[in-house]
Amino acid sequence: QVQLVESGGGLVQPGGSLRLSCAASGSIFSIYAMGWYRRAPGKQRELVARLISGSITKYADSVKGRFTISRDNAKNTVYLQMNSLKSEDTAVDFCHAQAQTTTATRGDYWGQGTQVTVSS
Repeated sequence: QVQLVESGGGLVQPGGSLRLSCAASGSIFSIYAMGWYRRAPGKQRELVARLISGSITKYADSVKGRFTISRDNAKNTVYLQMNSLKSEDTAVDFCHAQAQTTTATRGDYWGQGTQVTVSS
């Protein structure tokens, strides 16, 4: 079992910043990757940023240069620093992890989501 709890969402003006946090807990043996996906109104869920093996990063083209993903391995927590926010960034952001537990092979785990609203 792996639980993911997101925090840090909220309302921000265009050009502002937010930092999302996602803490993983449970019977974790190892985490292969952690990242963020989002679903905007009327849109399909898309990858925002992903960190693999604690060092390899991947970003959506729409956020590259504005968002930064990072991880605190000791706390099993991943962060998403979101700068220069645009109205198009309004979405529910979901934390995702690929992790192996102490009793099961690697699987996919999802948080409940946190709302990010960018509006003047």
